[in-house]
Amino acid sequence: MLGRLGFVGILGVVFVLGGIALVAVESLMIAGGIALVIAGFGLAVYGIVTNLLGAFGVGGLV
Repeated sequence: MLGRLGFVGILGVVFVLGGIALVAVESLMIAGGIALVIAGFGLAVYGIVTNLLGAFGVGGLV
């Protein structure tokens, strides 16, 4: 998975995890909620991209 992200994608993941860790220092409950929102957003984007590529006939590439 990390090979597909590239340098900028990996840096983005590091920033997201760092941000959640920073919030977790103050409140674990809020950090857990933020993590769930980000995970849900990621799954929604994956679903949209998969369906969009499938509509164009290149769904097997994902």
